[in-house]
Amino acid sequence: MLHHKPDELSVADARKEIYEATASTSPTPVQEKRGSALLNFFSSFLGPKNPLAHPANPCKHTVWLLDNTAYQSVNEETDENQPCWHAEVVACIFETEGRKDVGNLVAAIADYIGLDGDIGGDDEARRRITERVQPFINQVSPARTVTLQVPISRRAQSHRLGPSDRNGLISQTVDMGKMGMHDGAVVRPHLQHFGGEAVSMSTTFAAPEGWLVVSDIDDTIKHTMTLEPTGIIRTTFADIPEPIAGMPQLYKYIHAQLFPAWFYLSASPYNLYPFLHDFLDGNYCPGTLVLRDYSWMDITGLIKSFTEKTQEYKVDRMEKIRRWLPHRRVLCIGDSTQMDPEAYAEMYSRYPDWIHAIIIRKVNDVAHMEEKNAPGRFEKAFEHVPSHIWTVFEQPEELYDFIDGLGMEDQAL
Repeated sequence: MLHHKPDELSVADARKEIYEATASTSPTPVQEKRGSALLNFFSSFLGPKNPLAHPANPCKHTVWLLDNTAYQSVNEETDENQPCWHAEVVACIFETEGRKDVGNLVAAIADYIGLDGDIGGDDEARRRITERVQPFINQVSPARTVTLQVPISRRAQSHRLGPSDRNGLISQTVDMGKMGMHDGAVVRPHLQHFGGEAVSMSTTFAAPEGWLVVSDIDDTIKHTMTLEPTGIIRTTFADIPEPIAGMPQLYKYIHAQLFPAWFYLSASPYNLYPFLHDFLDGNYCPGTLVLRDYSWMDITGLIKSFTEKTQEYKVDRMEKIRRWLPHRRVLCIGDSTQMDPEAYAEMYSRYPDWIHAIIIRKVNDVAHMEEKNAPGRFEKAFEHVPSHIWTVFEQPEELYDFIDGLGMEDQAL
């Protein structure tokens, strides 16, 4: 997830709001807890210098560390040594206590997707719904800090992160200094005081040059049925995730041929990180998972996160990836259900020397795709993109020759 920082209030304004929200002459225990939550929420607007921030407590907080990619700043003046390595670290912090009962929401989702009768007795499906919906109703924890330990020297680096914003999120770029890390090297940073490797992440080091893959997830490499609201809910919460046939093998081939840095760019909300991370880990090449940085409060909100303003969202995130790795050659992989063709074409129009190939899966296993799969749609989207740059496919087996052609670029350099 590549996260945007919230606008900051002035210290004076924020403190005034905190005072007004938490003032009480004789607070009850419930009021004290609510006041503490409001205090943390409003103080989160104070930004990185928030004097009211407190360290996250492993007994009271659950923390996710999201896998990331380290890069070398190309704007730095270099001497005989290599430039510094940087990485954006994203942490999500939740309150362990006070989690709401998910029973009613599980029942609502089960009813929405038709889990009734004999199917209603499927305990495994309901267990999956319960597990995947829990992160959406966990209380986020603003104004918290954590300490990251990065094991890249005899004595691990220590970096203070935070405080978390009003959504319980920390997004912070860490300077790891000048080191001789090779392209593709992986280390596992972890949180101090959270039980060693209990809360950890993978950081993959990507050299300035080479290949980079930006891949969509839903209906590109995973069955999601994005155009069908019931399909989105069922495949997201109830079903065992199913990879698109032939795509895991294709991605292994791409990795063997190009050895790229991998970014998986999805319009899903960040609450689905554990679910999608496990899916990718079991089927595809390791990489950085980029998700939307907002949650939802109802089923309609979830569906909107998959379908609204996806082109703007993906272009914005790809701009950030380009700032990190502007000299990489990029292969974009998406599908026809949403705006992947248009988003990738827009990025090509901005940076034709950066985008080297675009692959679009024509989705035929979802209803009402006639207009989205029409040849005219692709011709219009790629009107200003050379024909050798983009291709549309139905079966992954069609793409191996195309990938071999990309591999020839390396031999020509």
